[in-house]
Amino acid sequence: MFSLTRRLAGMAVHVYTASGSVLALLIVLAAFDGEVVTALWIGLAALVVDGTDGMLARSARVKETIPWFDGARLDDIVDYLTYVFAPVVLLWTTDALPGGAFGWVVAALPLLASSYQFCRVDAKTEDHTFLGFPSYWNVIAFYAIVLELSPATVATILVVCSVLVFVPVRYLYPSRTQALRTLSLVLTAVWVGTYALLLVQFPDVHPAVVAASLAYVVYYLAVSGYLTARARRRRRSESRARADVGAHP
Repeated sequence: MFSLTRRLAGMAVHVYTASGSVLALLIVLAAFDGEVVTALWIGLAALVVDGTDGMLARSARVKETIPWFDGARLDDIVDYLTYVFAPVVLLWTTDALPGGAFGWVVAALPLLASSYQFCRVDAKTEDHTFLGFPSYWNVIAFYAIVLELSPATVATILVVCSVLVFVPVRYLYPSRTQALRTLSLVLTAVWVGTYALLLVQFPDVHPAVVAASLAYVVYYLAVSGYLTARARRRRRSESRARADVGAHP
């Protein structure tokens, strides 16, 4: 049996995770009030919560101390609000999307694609990667606003990434993927720093800070490509091994 203190610690972690839903509401309210930078700062807070709650949950052993509460489901609900719904609202209210019916379609695509992804039982692989584009619509919204991308560019990115949700490419899970984990954590922390610095500088962002921020995106995609290729090599190797066993009973 676990002590009351341990159970309260576990509940505190779940409350911490749930606070992301409140942050999502604040993002939406700031977006409708035209407080774009405020919305992005709140989005950064939501990123920090999501990036740390899993570590805290594992440390508090919440699955054991509060076995009747599904923390993974809570995390998915909060992530959908902060990574999908609120960012799409922000893009809409800042006129970052095309106008007319096409704008409605483009806004709907991330919502629908991510609804599918969040219900996939294999969205997170056994070796701790994401399968399919991991619904980083908040990151896309951040760059769309800070870099003042055109609606056509934003629409193209949203359409492509919505399609990539269904493509079985493995994406880096910075806090859990074991390959290059230390380097990934350090670079992720640096990226968070560039996020904050770009918000401080906005709208006159410095090209060097932009380059440093986008360099992390390049690193993320490169490592994701490596993880995908490694997984495919492993599957081919396992298939050949099974074939050899079948050929030599």
